[in-house]
Amino acid sequence: MTMKLYITTPSPFARKVRIVAREKGLADRVEEIIVDPYADAPELLSTNPVVQVPTLIAADGLPLTDSPVIAEYLDALGSGPRLLPTEGTERLRVKRLETLANAALEMGVKLVLEKRRPEHERSPSWIARWTVNMGRALDALETAAPDAEALDMGVLTAGIAVTWIGFRHPDYDWKTGRPNLVALQAALEQRPSFIDTFPR
Repeated sequence: MTMKLYITTPSPFARKVRIVAREKGLADRVEEIIVDPYADAPELLSTNPVVQVPTLIAADGLPLTDSPVIAEYLDALGSGPRLLPTEGTERLRVKRLETLANAALEMGVKLVLEKRRPEHERSPSWIARWTVNMGRALDALETAAPDAEALDMGVLTAGIAVTWIGFRHPDYDWKTGRPNLVALQAALEQRPSFIDTFPR
């Protein structure tokens, strides 16, 4: 059965599961369907009550609605080495890195949404706080020094995060003082799965 994956092409969370599908040899089993969550796309609303991407209709017809859950499902279903270890301290290490990268993304998404509000409704104090928090998360990722050669769920999420932040926040300098992340991005964005899903 072909699985259906509802996406928007700029979404870093959708990009994550799209990359996992490709890395795990599942691209031909996942039909990517572009939707507009802000227009309450009916096909998305019927499977996800909060109308968010990504949403995957799994092989058994069950909707999965959270990118880490979808990525873990595809990781287990596909071929090749696991991107997320199944147990122990190594799983915790990878999950910690993945969570840090997700935190940077979440701050960046908050900034995007706030800046889309009419100017008189925006909160300068929240914008400042989310910007600082995004930088702290990136600093923690820099310290963790993710290695593109040791691809796992944390490493690929970190790479996705910095590319997306550069894409959505071009005026924010994420590169200065973070050579490990610069090297990570340069290496990961050469992989076919990353090239094929670059945000547009």
